[in-house]
Amino acid sequence: MDEFEQRAWLRLALLDGVNARTVRELLAAFGLPGAIFEATHAALARVAGEQVARAMQAQAVPELTEAVERSMRWLQSDQSRSLLTLADSDYPPQLLELADPPPLLYLQGRRHLLGRPALAIVGSRSATRQGEANAQAFAAHLAECGLTIVSGLAVGIDAAAHLGALDSEAATIAVLGTGIDVVYPASNRALSARIAQRGLLLSEYALGSAAIAHHFPRRNRVIAALARGVLVVEAALHSGSLITAHLAAELGREVMAIPGSIHSPVARGCHRLIREGARLVESAQDVLEELRISIAPRSEPAAHAPDAPDSADASLLQAMGFDPVDLDTLAQRTGLAPGPLSARLLELELTQDVERLGANSYQRLRRG
Repeated sequence: MDEFEQRAWLRLALLDGVNARTVRELLAAFGLPGAIFEATHAALARVAGEQVARAMQAQAVPELTEAVERSMRWLQSDQSRSLLTLADSDYPPQLLELADPPPLLYLQGRRHLLGRPALAIVGSRSATRQGEANAQAFAAHLAECGLTIVSGLAVGIDAAAHLGALDSEAATIAVLGTGIDVVYPASNRALSARIAQRGLLLSEYALGSAAIAHHFPRRNRVIAALARGVLVVEAALHSGSLITAHLAAELGREVMAIPGSIHSPVARGCHRLIREGARLVESAQDVLEELRISIAPRSEPAAHAPDAPDSADASLLQAMGFDPVDLDTLAQRTGLAPGPLSARLLELELTQDVERLGANSYQRLRRG
């Protein structure tokens, strides 16, 4: 697009009271945004209503003018930044399956990743260390198999999935629930910068848009649409990850979930999905089979691959099992006094073989 077209698209997208559905109706009736803004008041009112017609013909609204100029400055300051519109030949066709595909997307990074086969990996913000390790390991392996990993740049599972995929050529796409120039949460600033360089940042929201609650379910529909399937690693019963999974199922995408402990709150959402028909996933090969991708498997992802434990640690890990266990119960199982047992558990925490879940509760991470 030339600069005139970019400004016209931005003005159309940034108009107050004009939603994605109205934009599509206007485009269908008049063609490109430049033609829409040249249409008569009567013609606009017939298509979109009187209020929209008045808004579109208010030529000098200061707020709108400044928003367009701000977007143009952002766009022109970095060659990795671009706009993607419904009129572009590389607009992802899978987004057109949505009832309200975004008319305009702000991009930063490797735009061509939108044309690659993709898998969404999503999950809890309050993830366990094991869940994050699983997300990172699955993302790394599946990205090496050619799947671009899509997620939402939240803390927890999302961040781990992005991180796992970054070193692969397939890389990762972060779909944001804020303006593309807003990093949310702020703790992911360094990760966001890496994705802008190695992967792709994507947002349908205007620059400066804050993290508003209703943005995130809409963000989730884009995640679900872009991917061939969704893998849920950890999720509570009421979470955005389940929304993404259900949206994916409505779009005919494959839904998969990794099971967890029956005692873990962040496993219950995965278990519900499995009961509802999601594929139970134990390995990356399960994902490839569900997506009907035939790739000779490399080494399977290992959530944790430490050196072999010594016999004392091995006995303690065996006594723990894989479910959360409190200190008193573990003392009964091992015959160890609470003091020495706590010291042993601390050593295993430091080597990332055990995770402390609370003041008096632990979970085993080491598989071996």
